[in-house]
Amino acid sequence: MIRLASGSVTRAELLKQAGIEFIQESVEFDEDMIVASSPKNFVYQATLGKYGVNLGKFGIEDYPLLVADTVVTSQGKILRKAKDKADAKEILLTQSGNITSIITCMIYHSKEKKIIDISSTDYIFDSFDKKDLDDYLASDEWMGKAGACMVEGFCKKYIKEVKGFESTAMGLNTEVLKRFL
Repeated sequence: MIRLASGSVTRAELLKQAGIEFIQESVEFDEDMIVASSPKNFVYQATLGKYGVNLGKFGIEDYPLLVADTVVTSQGKILRKAKDKADAKEILLTQSGNITSIITCMIYHSKEKKIIDISSTDYIFDSFDKKDLDDYLASDEWMGKAGACMVEGFCKKYIKEVKGFESTAMGLNTEVLKRFL
């Protein structure tokens, strides 16, 4: 049994699919104060911040602690969660017809070991259809999603090629985690 220190429904589902028993509870961390030199540096700092606040609250005595964060990047830009529909459209157009990298960092800490992993999955997208994009923006499904996109949702039909693990793109590299558990 581990403690998933994340409110993410997707990360919880990934752990279930991997057959890893967990409880889910977390303390939030404000990522807006992070100043980073690169997407990998940003996701590492965000995960380290989440790790610090959750370790302080829960420790590792009862359950090992698992924290993670994910960042989306395309054309050299970090694509955060969109602030509004116009921001979501700009973020999605950055990815349309381009390579989008989804970088996930996780920290697993038990009494016996501490693992830090940064993994990346690259998606090469076809150009998004304008009507399809407008319909997606109108649905508000982009809200709360890094990069305003879900590779298992709207973006799926535009994927030309994938390099890396799907679980990384969904927010938690369970393939790496399972090797260490």
